[in-house]
Amino acid sequence: MAFDPLDNAVWHALTGPRRALGEHRPRAARFAPEVSPFAAIVDEPDAAAWADLGDLVGPGGVAVLFRRPVELPATWETMTTLAGVQMVAVDVGAPGAAPGGDGALAEVVELGATDVPEMLELVAATQPGPFGTRTVEFGGYVGVRREGRLVAMAGERLRLDGHTEISAVCTDERYRGQGLAGLLVRVVVHRIRERGETAFLHAAGTNETAIRLYDSLGFETRTLIDGSVVRAPAG
Repeated sequence: MAFDPLDNAVWHALTGPRRALGEHRPRAARFAPEVSPFAAIVDEPDAAAWADLGDLVGPGGVAVLFRRPVELPATWETMTTLAGVQMVAVDVGAPGAAPGGDGALAEVVELGATDVPEMLELVAATQPGPFGTRTVEFGGYVGVRREGRLVAMAGERLRLDGHTEISAVCTDERYRGQGLAGLLVRVVVHRIRERGETAFLHAAGTNETAIRLYDSLGFETRTLIDGSVVRAPAG
């Protein structure tokens, strides 16, 4: 069966453009924990792939997989699964098309390593998904400040040949409804498109608000993607 790299984006990122941020075995890999919790195995895993993943996480260790569903060996345990959707940017407008136009665009600032404490604080308050002390190394993060305070942000995460994922889209609840998330997503999509790549993103299947936002911006659902926490055999 032909396997689209987007069906197993973590693996293709870790063995491609994001390789420097991970730890590798021949048929499995994982990001440094401070960067991202995600691990991955080859598109069509065999016993050697699961053995490699077990070697990475250690006996009884936990891995977070993010891919199309895969059958686990009997010796592995699924601890939890979260159903999600993968969406691809097909008709996302220019950043200036956001509410407020170029005036709102002028508020957008670059975010980097010195902003990590504020970024972690915003993530803790809004829960957009995993974000660690080194996640900013994925790059491409932008935000909006109000009265000197970071109130919204978005950035890049997985990157594989021809595609880059948008992630960490979040807005302080006191500033929602002002189009800030849409503005920042448009900015990141534009930058990805300028590199000749296609933007994609993921949302929890139960997050109807986020899915409606991305639909309205010009994303289309491509497929379902599961996030699974799995445990390796103890010995």
